[in-house]
Amino acid sequence: MLNKYPMWKYLMVVLVIAVCALYASPNLYGEDYAVQISAGRNAEVDTRLFEQVKTDLQAAGIDIKSISLEESHLLVRLRNGDDQLVVREKLEASLGNDYVVALNLAPATPDWLESLGASPMKLGLDLRGGVHFLMEVDMKAAINRSIEQMEDDFRNSLREEKLRYRRVEQKSDRVDVQFRDQETLDQAINFLEKNNPGLLFKDEGELTMSAVLSEQRLKEIREYALKQNITIMRNRVNQLGVAEPVIQRQGSDRIVVQLPGIQDTARAKEILNATATLQFRMVDLDHDVRDAVEGRVPPGAQLLMDRKGQPQLLDKRIMLTGDHIVDASSSFDEYGRPQVNIKLDSEGGNKMSHGTKDNIGKPMATVFIEYKPTNEKDKDGKIVFEKHEEVINVATIQARLGNSFRITGIDSPAEAQNLSLLLRAGALVAPISIVEERTVGPSLGQENIELGMQAIFWGLMLILAFMPIYYRKFGLVANAALLANLVMIVGVMSMIPGATLTLPGMAGIVLTVGMAVDANVLIFERIREELRDGRSPQQAIHHGYDSALSTIADANITTLIAALILFAVGTGPVKGFSITLAIGILTSMFTAIVGTRALVNSVWGGKRLNNLSI
Repeated sequence: MLNKYPMWKYLMVVLVIAVCALYASPNLYGEDYAVQISAGRNAEVDTRLFEQVKTDLQAAGIDIKSISLEESHLLVRLRNGDDQLVVREKLEASLGNDYVVALNLAPATPDWLESLGASPMKLGLDLRGGVHFLMEVDMKAAINRSIEQMEDDFRNSLREEKLRYRRVEQKSDRVDVQFRDQETLDQAINFLEKNNPGLLFKDEGELTMSAVLSEQRLKEIREYALKQNITIMRNRVNQLGVAEPVIQRQGSDRIVVQLPGIQDTARAKEILNATATLQFRMVDLDHDVRDAVEGRVPPGAQLLMDRKGQPQLLDKRIMLTGDHIVDASSSFDEYGRPQVNIKLDSEGGNKMSHGTKDNIGKPMATVFIEYKPTNEKDKDGKIVFEKHEEVINVATIQARLGNSFRITGIDSPAEAQNLSLLLRAGALVAPISIVEERTVGPSLGQENIELGMQAIFWGLMLILAFMPIYYRKFGLVANAALLANLVMIVGVMSMIPGATLTLPGMAGIVLTVGMAVDANVLIFERIREELRDGRSPQQAIHHGYDSALSTIADANITTLIAALILFAVGTGPVKGFSITLAIGILTSMFTAIVGTRALVNSVWGGKRLNNLSI
């Protein structure tokens, strides 16, 4: 029998559209006005804070929709925007500087939908509001760090090769090594040249050899610093829990970071701008720390202060750096004190094992290092960073250490959590500074949403009005497919974790609305041609769909390829457009070819027809 689907095909069409409608439905519930409370450096978000906030707001007579203790913050949901501003002012006054109180918008999705994994579409910066940062990488610090590493490598490799030297010293952009005799110097140059292809070596006379970075190596360092910082930025933003951030390169030394929907800008800046890392060094027991305090610091040693302001004399040799940390988590030790548990990669584990095997019973220091921007600028107009080093822990090595160990001596659980986050996300290869900061307010984002919705609405209304006039009952079939297509686009966008709706994305939806109808127009015109050629209505429907299929597929596949290319090479708004365009093409093909065929078959299929309302 012509134009009849088996029952499973009808059920498949209904099921696909129903699932998409279910996952699109959270977008109907909107968002609640909310105030988010996050802990500062020396505070915690716990049940005590929950009770304090609840009591303060009840005493002020403010009508709260709900208050909940989330994983890392407290969320107070309110009924209107006016209450939101009042609550923020009251909580800022009562909680002080230990907590960050920020405005937020929280999805009002029912619990039963959340239990199914359904959530609203994620909105981009232009629709949701949020923060835009333009950050500059300090390339001089990256190069200087490589030279410092070169100095340490020379010490270790020459010692292992048993090539005796008088001193190894860093001088601005080079490293000088002085030897005891010419023969050792020549051997050292041959050995180091063989193992360091990116360096240029020169005999400076007076038994001194110098090593500088080649131009190719300098270029590689700059490129690596930028790429690695972008990767670390992504890790840190993931730790912040921002939905679909934009992190991309701009020029030779700048990074663009866009955080849609972020309200806690202070926290975001603290995490993104931090350059925290660790060094593990042995405490110098061969010299008196009091002599070092008076200015007589022995060669090969460094004087640093611990958190209590006490001086610590450390060996300059670095046993291990934070580059080898692959995981870090905060917890409590057996006495209830905060600690950070650290796991190393295989190379780091070998270094730690090698460094501690002969030092059991001796004290090892954990040095916390971060670069902070100053108010000064260099001759190129770039911000100057100041290096801060602090001993956060000195512990006696009880046994040979390996891939995992812990550090203690941390002041608070919040600080332990913050340090573990930074170490887990990775230490920046070079310091960064925020050279531009721009905030898009939620009100501007709401205006963009309204304008985009108007474009979609009027485009949809014109098509819904035109199709029944021109194609009669078949026009109503096309309209049903078009509405189903919109529901499917929203449902798929809501289901995909990485998909974000932007203003260009809304333009992509408008475009797919027209393209979805275009496929129906092709089918309906083919059916009309078959009727004019004298075929029966049932044959016209059958041949009309079959004939139009290849044309529809060709047109949509070429557009889909263009959308995929835009996604691959585009950035920011272009990607937002390409995502909705690609999803819209796939859903429109399903609704135009399979969906309308199922509807046409259910209404006209298998019946004796003298004419069609087309």
